[in-house]
Amino acid sequence: MKHIISALVENKPGVLAHVAGMFAARAFNIDSLVVGRTEDPKLSRMTIVVVGDDRVVEQVRKQLAKIVPVVKVQDFAGQPMVARDLMLVTISAPPEKRPEILSLIEMFKAKVVDIGTRQLMVEVCGPESKIEAFIDLCKPYGIKNVARTGTIAMPRQGSSEAKS
Repeated sequence: MKHIISALVENKPGVLAHVAGMFAARAFNIDSLVVGRTEDPKLSRMTIVVVGDDRVVEQVRKQLAKIVPVVKVQDFAGQPMVARDLMLVTISAPPEKRPEILSLIEMFKAKVVDIGTRQLMVEVCGPESKIEAFIDLCKPYGIKNVARTGTIAMPRQGSSEAKS
């Protein structure tokens, strides 16, 4: 089962390596890892997607909390949250296929961000399942390149604070 964990960390050199090293040393696999600054320039938020049972995730959470530059750890399991991925994908789009592809882009509320003579670059944002569905439907046209951010997540407004 996939679990999304958020770690608020000090924005210092080496913190990412320290956290990644903790995962590697304990043979935990990271499905997705995204790091970005927060509203406080002294802090960054790491959003980590881990695949495992509740016991494995509890161990990950406890080990993360022991790392000195980690300020706070949240496990979003069972919590109302908003989770999103971002993808840029280049699709083969010869002129005769563009109307079909543009219709698909519109259905997914995606956005064309670059146009070439024989291809389109599309930005897709949403839950991982939406990203995967878009990829599956674009395969027959020919996918040239894909870049994905991984999952970011935050608790929903008005929901109780996630487990700390």
